[in-house]
Amino acid sequence: MPEITSLSLTVGEGAEAREIALLVRPGTGPCVVWLGGFRSDMTATKATALDAWAAEKGRAALRFDYSGHGGSGGRFEDGTIGSWTEDALAAIEAHAGPAPVLVGSSMGGWIALLVARRMARPPSGLVLIAPAVDFSEALMWDRFSEEVRAEILETGRWLRHSDYAPEPYPITRRFIEEGRDHLLLGGPIRVGAPIHILQGMRDPDVPWEHALRTVERLAEDDVVVTLIKDGDHRLSRDEDIARLLEAVDGVAS
Repeated sequence: MPEITSLSLTVGEGAEAREIALLVRPGTGPCVVWLGGFRSDMTATKATALDAWAAEKGRAALRFDYSGHGGSGGRFEDGTIGSWTEDALAAIEAHAGPAPVLVGSSMGGWIALLVARRMARPPSGLVLIAPAVDFSEALMWDRFSEEVRAEILETGRWLRHSDYAPEPYPITRRFIEEGRDHLLLGGPIRVGAPIHILQGMRDPDVPWEHALRTVERLAEDDVVVTLIKDGDHRLSRDEDIARLLEAVDGVAS
């Protein structure tokens, strides 16, 4: 079994330069790239399961942490959708080879679509897990109370409590405003590759209706949607992992 290699990569220049951490597994076939969610990292359950699958199949695989996440440098609150998309594109261009398979979870689903549109060649396929496309606007700003919006606009940040972490995390004005430069749901989304979406119907963070709204915008691509009736946002149960690996195997073969 080929050994996994831990690397770092410099993204950006000058004051904007940041070091991101990567885990690269050599192998055959289109490289399978993991794009994690908001405040997640490359050692999380689904990412680790995907790497184990790649090792068993002898497939090339790439995991990385966005700046401000996991083992990468930088502060989380300095990150934006644009900077994290740049991190992803740099990692893919440096280590994923031509036409990789992009596997994006939650925010990673949005970033996977943004990356796919900027790649020199279309990816071989995409697997999106509860894709949180446009979430900074549609699932955050549009749902925030007037009091929260006012705090963000006046102070530049708001601390949001989460069921997934013991400490609140900052949502910055810059994050919200910069995210508007990358919104996709206002028009057609063209990827040029097959897409499989896995979506839990008991997901409180990315409602299944939001996933179907994304599908409507992917009218020109071959899209399969698996709705998991009792599935939550994480989709990290054994049966959910099995569905994920089956979906990846389907688009990566």
